[in-house]
Amino acid sequence: MTNTSQIQSSEHEELQISRLLNGLSAMAVLFLAGIGAKAWYAEHHLHAWVLWAFVVPIVANIGWYAWRRDRTVQKRGLLVIVGLLFTYLIASGGEGNTGPLWFYVFPPLLFYLTSLKGGTAILLFCYLLAVLVFQFPDMPGVSAEYSTDFKIRFFATLTFESIFCFVLEAGRLRARNKLVALAQAHEHAARTDELTGLANRRDMQGRLNTEFSRFERSGHHFSVVLIDLDLFKRINDDFGHDAGDEVLRQFADLVRQMVRQSDVAARWGGEEFLLLLPDTTLLQALTLAERLRAEVAATRFHHREQTLPVTISAGVCSISKSGSINELLKQADVQLYNAKESGRNRISPRVRSQDTGSSPQTPA
Repeated sequence: MTNTSQIQSSEHEELQISRLLNGLSAMAVLFLAGIGAKAWYAEHHLHAWVLWAFVVPIVANIGWYAWRRDRTVQKRGLLVIVGLLFTYLIASGGEGNTGPLWFYVFPPLLFYLTSLKGGTAILLFCYLLAVLVFQFPDMPGVSAEYSTDFKIRFFATLTFESIFCFVLEAGRLRARNKLVALAQAHEHAARTDELTGLANRRDMQGRLNTEFSRFERSGHHFSVVLIDLDLFKRINDDFGHDAGDEVLRQFADLVRQMVRQSDVAARWGGEEFLLLLPDTTLLQALTLAERLRAEVAATRFHHREQTLPVTISAGVCSISKSGSINELLKQADVQLYNAKESGRNRISPRVRSQDTGSSPQTPA
């Protein structure tokens, strides 16, 4: 998977989480309003006012996200609000000492919004807080007292739920990571030539279209080099297809060493290769092609201790000489044909030695 694809996937996932949090926040507002109303009619006025007061920061958190689209603040804000609410419910007991029961909502939400380590650390802190409230009911702000049976059952069930949520979230993350790795492998296979490791024709077509769009928007010129390994069929016939495959791999390695990081090299088909050279004039492309031709001619290609004769011919064309990608490739193909017709081991159009500083080409 490309970096762009990864970023888009991550953004989509984060957007889904934000939408879910907005939905949960809206439900929390409704629950707090309803339970607060019930407490009010039961003449627990202070409890009702406190529950209604928690509606304000929740609505403010929703509004802040709608305004700033800050997902980090949205997550942390909701966790802080929920944590404070549960602290109040444990300390006050709510109605009929049932306040701690709402704490069961916290573990799944916590692990979903944080990491496994972070969620576990926060849960342990909450456990410590609950222990302090249960063991020291005379602490300032604590008005609830709980029976021993309730404490035991509360901690036992909460521990079971926390472990269960931890295991489920760990499994979800493992499955997600496997799917991401599988998607990356498929993406790589779909865009890469298996033999040489270079981009394949499909990937190069997409990059050509992208570069042409950039040229139309901002006028950044680019050039292409269409390369053919000379008399490649003879290598297959004389030395075997394994030797031919080895030549293709060694040539691909040589190309990777000579092109810039911004350039794209692709196996165009069979023994043909295509170089995409962004921000490159025709003369610069010709210079690179000539350097590559000379390097190939000087390199000894080996297979099973045999030296294989390898040279290349190439056609070079700039987008400034054509009006579309198809026309660009056709002109590069014509130039490649001219190079091969002129005796192979050549670059077409011919580059003058005084322009590049290189020696004139000689036919193979």
